[in-house]
Amino acid sequence: MSEKKMDDKVIEQIKKLEEKYEVMGQDLSSYLDGLLYADYLTYWDYIHLDTLMSLQTPKTGLKDEMVFIVYHQHTELFFKLILWEIDQITNAEKLTEQFFLERLTRINRYFELLEHSFSVMVEGMEREQFLKFRMSLLPSSGFQSAQYRWIELCSTDLFNLTAINLRANLNPEDSVEKLLDAIYWKQGATELASGKKTLTLKQFEEKYGQSFIHRALAFKGNNLWQIYKSLFDGVKKDETIIDALKRYDLLANVYWPLAHYKSAVKYLQRDPVDIAATGGTNWQKYLPPRFQKVIFFPELWSEAERQEWGKGWVMKEVVRGKDPDK
Repeated sequence: MSEKKMDDKVIEQIKKLEEKYEVMGQDLSSYLDGLLYADYLTYWDYIHLDTLMSLQTPKTGLKDEMVFIVYHQHTELFFKLILWEIDQITNAEKLTEQFFLERLTRINRYFELLEHSFSVMVEGMEREQFLKFRMSLLPSSGFQSAQYRWIELCSTDLFNLTAINLRANLNPEDSVEKLLDAIYWKQGATELASGKKTLTLKQFEEKYGQSFIHRALAFKGNNLWQIYKSLFDGVKKDETIIDALKRYDLLANVYWPLAHYKSAVKYLQRDPVDIAATGGTNWQKYLPPRFQKVIFFPELWSEAERQEWGKGWVMKEVVRGKDPDK
């Protein structure tokens, strides 16, 4: 490119910038001064690398605790991306089928990465170390991931998230507060002996209870399931969206919790004393999908598929040992 053409291009860009700032009542020259004095951006400053590397603070001297911390932080970052994509869908002014499908595909990609990366936890820590450092973290638990609960509330009707053994006495039109009180995951944080709420659950509700109510209200008619039914149910190429929604349902409600369950089995199975190491949660009944049958988009599945929820994962993953879904 010649110097003359480069100069013309720069002049044209300056004119466009001037028009942009005039609309906002701003002086372009002041912004150009700021650009002149600003330092060059570096990679480590842009992603706040030093801050990021300072966020891993083990509570013990056991080396595998670092694996545990980093993996959970990695998980929460991908949960943030999933929520970011959901917000793009639910806030879109003119939502198109293509935009909906593209963002849903991104969400599925994030969950696929999470599912496959769980080997970092399943295979990446010594059981003896885990059982020692985990006791120093009580009563905290991965159960207390508010972002995952927000994902659920943004994805489907709240009624679909209630405990299956309580649904006979509930109605989809019940108040948000009543449905949240019956949400499935609360049954996974009860003491095995007394049935009372664990400290893990009490802390969780105190910290995030209001955010769950707020989000449930905000997405009552604007969750992914409601958006699909109102805009795309029955449109051309509907099968493509249905396939993506069903893939999401499996990833979020079968593959991801059972990957978590696989890790819990390795580190805690056959030792009831170690149940305390999950913050007191009843993970044996809480994690396997066949007990909860949490399905974001139930109408997309046949009755037989709903009844055998989670069985496909067992057939795929557990061919050499005991069925973990029993």
